Amino acid sequence: MPPASPKSSGYFPGSDDKHPVLITEAQPSLEDQHRSRVRRYTIIMAFRIPCLVLAAIAYSSFGSALLSILIIAVSIPLPWIAVLIANDRPPRRKDEPSRWDEPRPALESRPHKAIDS
Repeated sequence: MPPASPKSSGYFPGSDDKHPVLITEAQPSLEDQHRSRVRRYTIIMAFRIPCLVLAAIAYSSFGSALLSILIIAVSIPLPWIAVLIANDRPPRRKDEPSRWDEPRPALESRPHKAIDS
């Protein structure tokens, strides 16, 4: 990590007005997570249309149907990949603790008498 500037006392180097100190372990808001997932999906799907156009250009320029089919074959799994990546959870941060909760015993493990009426 680069050394913090003299006027910064927070986690991020530079002006504290620009980067506030992170004091919580809270996850990003659901709106931020959704916006990030939509952005990832859009970026990946944006490669599909140029692949189809590139396949048409390759076929018209080189006359090679095999090259065009290969380019189209590469673009076929893109929607599936985009959905998988977009639905993935946000990546873990390096400073996020790895938690393991050991199984806890029940509060009372002895048998209880039932009350008959």
